[in-house]
Amino acid sequence: MFKKTRSLIALCIATTLSVPSAPLMANTFDLPDIGTAASGTLTIDQELQYGDAYMRMLRNRAPIINDPVLNEYVDTLGHQLVANADDVKTPFTFFMIRDRNINAFAFFGGYIAIHSGLFLHARSESELASVLAHEIAHVTQRHLARSMEEQARRSPVTMAALAGSLLLAIAAPEAGMAAITATTAGNIQGQINYTRSNEKEADRFGIATLSKAGFDVNAMPSFFGRLAEEYRYATTLPPMLLTHPLPQDRITDSRARAQSYPQKRVSASLGYNLARARVVARYAGIKSDAALDWLSRREEKAPQSIKPAMQYGQALVYLDNNQLDKAAPILEQLHQMDDNNRFYLDALSDLYIAQKQPQKASSMLEKALKSEPNNPVLMINYANSLLAQDKFEQAIRVLQRYTHDNSNDVNGWHLMSETSIKMGDSQGDLAARAEILALKANWNKAIQYYTQASQMAELGSLEQARYDARIDQLLVQRDRFMALQ
Repeated sequence: MFKKTRSLIALCIATTLSVPSAPLMANTFDLPDIGTAASGTLTIDQELQYGDAYMRMLRNRAPIINDPVLNEYVDTLGHQLVANADDVKTPFTFFMIRDRNINAFAFFGGYIAIHSGLFLHARSESELASVLAHEIAHVTQRHLARSMEEQARRSPVTMAALAGSLLLAIAAPEAGMAAITATTAGNIQGQINYTRSNEKEADRFGIATLSKAGFDVNAMPSFFGRLAEEYRYATTLPPMLLTHPLPQDRITDSRARAQSYPQKRVSASLGYNLARARVVARYAGIKSDAALDWLSRREEKAPQSIKPAMQYGQALVYLDNNQLDKAAPILEQLHQMDDNNRFYLDALSDLYIAQKQPQKASSMLEKALKSEPNNPVLMINYANSLLAQDKFEQAIRVLQRYTHDNSNDVNGWHLMSETSIKMGDSQGDLAARAEILALKANWNKAIQYYTQASQMAELGSLEQARYDARIDQLLVQRDRFMALQ
């Protein structure tokens, strides 16, 4: 469902993340233990507020991938790691940005972004997990807050000014970068040293998390070493190497740490390779012939267990190019092999709708929903199949439940808007569009749309009361958001 340069925002956040801090103590290496500092100057609640604000600005400006299947995969992988991380104090949100450059970054409130380009360079799930584990450690060890605390200590600037500069950088990148430059002009060598300390600390905690989560701990030094070698003589480095420098001593240190853990052989992950194939087919920015060639070449060399992923990727290319006769036999065979696989269910649902047989999609998804009644991928596809059959009332009921459980997913609100329009429900359309605008920090427009919906509703009705209550909530959120800048 939902077929579908370097990020200044990501660089700004990640660059700020990679400055002053101090290392913690390792299990087997002598490093000073200073705990997770910064709690005295920036509370967890404040971090959550800033994180929510940054995320809303990113939704408005960054090419975020709103793909239910990929979102589920990345979220599941990320939380598998979080469950095995130490010092977790915030919820975590994982999301993808459509960008072929290799990069990942973390910011306040447990938000972690990965570029789609990572899937093109990470050769295994353990390698992707090593990047996520590293970013999780940046959050759990509060590197951004500690960095800002150190900068505030060195110069006559408050934590609020530094945090406000970060928010300004997302709202207006040029002004924001100037503000950050003005407030962080300290000892450059000291910043480099602190950056290296942060990166080594994140590696150390990341490797520990990888081990406890059951991944190959050697994936981190292997992936980082390969990147360093590949770009050793490059004049232009990918963002990840600019914000996460890879000097030889860091690679050597991570390799030594990995060797101190029990070695585990991890089988190739079908889920990772399905996600990778989906990225190649839809988000790599390459032509169909090139995507088919990439998938075909890897299918020849792949072990039998992951060949279905390459076939799935080929089917997506055919599906997106309306070559339904080529996509259908592949997807139907894959579904027969694994009828609960949500990658296959999602693509097969799109296929049936494209074939003008949306009822087949509904029947298939209803069966799957009996086992997983609240699964986001199944629910959003089910609502889409109902919409394709003009079953608007039923679709609305599914979407009301979906948006209640997944209020930050714009997909649900877009479908709610589309369904409301087809029903002739202008109020529902305005409310759904208002929620999308609020998710992108366009508070005034969101409030305007809800006000219009309230004016259309019957005086004193439950609908009008609901719209008015939401307006009050949005006014509070807007004022809180503006106060952060």
